[in-house]
Amino acid sequence: MKLARHFAERLVSLRYEDLPPEAVYWSKVAVMDTLGVMLAGSREEAPHIVEDVLALGGDGPCLIVGSNRRAGALDAALINGTAAHVLDFDNTAAHMGGHVSAVMVPALLAAAEAFDCSGRDLLLGHVAGYEVGARIGQSVNFYHTELGWHPTWTVGVFAVTAACARMLHLSVDETETALAMATSLAGGTKANFGTMTKSLHAGSCARNGLQVVLLAKKGFTANPNAFEHKQGYFEVFNGKGNYDAAKATAHWADPLDIVVPGASYKLYPCCYSTHAAIEAALNIVKKHGRLDPQSIARVESHTADVRLLHTDRPAPNSELDAKFSVQYCVLRALLDGKVVMEHFENDAYREPLVRELLPRVEAIPLKGIAFDKEDPFNALVRVTLSDGRVLESAVDFPLGRTSANPIAFEDLKAKFENCAGRVLPAPTAQALASSIDAMDRLAHVRDLMKQVVSAAPVLIRRSA
Repeated sequence: MKLARHFAERLVSLRYEDLPPEAVYWSKVAVMDTLGVMLAGSREEAPHIVEDVLALGGDGPCLIVGSNRRAGALDAALINGTAAHVLDFDNTAAHMGGHVSAVMVPALLAAAEAFDCSGRDLLLGHVAGYEVGARIGQSVNFYHTELGWHPTWTVGVFAVTAACARMLHLSVDETETALAMATSLAGGTKANFGTMTKSLHAGSCARNGLQVVLLAKKGFTANPNAFEHKQGYFEVFNGKGNYDAAKATAHWADPLDIVVPGASYKLYPCCYSTHAAIEAALNIVKKHGRLDPQSIARVESHTADVRLLHTDRPAPNSELDAKFSVQYCVLRALLDGKVVMEHFENDAYREPLVRELLPRVEAIPLKGIAFDKEDPFNALVRVTLSDGRVLESAVDFPLGRTSANPIAFEDLKAKFENCAGRVLPAPTAQALASSIDAMDRLAHVRDLMKQVVSAAPVLIRRSA
């Protein structure tokens, strides 16, 4: 059986009633977390530029999050998907190898508004999409991502397609066609990390995945062999011998990937590949107190070499670039005892003290250091002070990495309220979190989105 058909049959047979409580819980968390960072991201320049270029007329059933404006489902998915990823504060999926909910949730919310879906429909779609993204991600990674593809889009497009197909109740044939069509709408290169284009990957993925579902529903056609074809997805994106298609069909929903290993959630608004090093630096501050900046002679940040491919940035040149600089993120943690959104705003990366100390921070490939758990996100930070003392901390498994080391729900809720509070009044943000927690009892997602309506935030354009 061809892969598109294999997935289609399993997606159509997946029912909400069959989901374990843990899957429902984590889907609610994903919706809450993604909508929060989407609201905060709606204040950024990138989604506004996308909306400007689309030159929308203001008509449509779907909310442009962070505003009171509306658009068609595809345009809303594109704009809101860009907003959801622009802060790099959204969750990631280990088996998919990229950001998972920032591509699915914007498309699901847009489609749910356009076609009047229930909360249960949306939650089931998110579980289904997560499973497909994980299975395909396992078949192509890590070779895929090391080539320079961005799995958030190149794999995430299948997650979005599966999610929307299940939520909108497509047939097996329609779902098969949509997945096959999605092989032609995958893209995204890691060369654009640290720029607005990275967030456009998420927005384009959300739009493209929803688009192929709507096309398939109307009778559009695609090659059902589009994954396995000699010029199909696997061969084109990975090359002969560099993928394992069998992994895509193994262990379907046994257990559901959204439960085990589950998504990784962020406490810091920057690339997840920096998080273990940030946590190690924060541990040093917790143990020894805030360091006198002038006493810092040298900082070594040891992380996996595959992570340094996109985070070894000793001199970040923009706010987005700073989110991918492990040197900057570790230094911020040491100097301030926290890493927060304000550290990636208003040219904070250009502060004189930061520019003075950044050359003292070295990013080093992690080798020959023993950890309790082997994990691609292990990190060790070592600080040498001017008096010769050496302070260090190692992190085996950063907080929030998969469901095995979860962030407490109250902390995730506080993160949501902080993010949403950048656009909505605090009582509205709190009420919205409660509504998402009751999403399985929500008859119309449209009612949820009515709570999100906001006067358009003022955006100060950068001078040309």
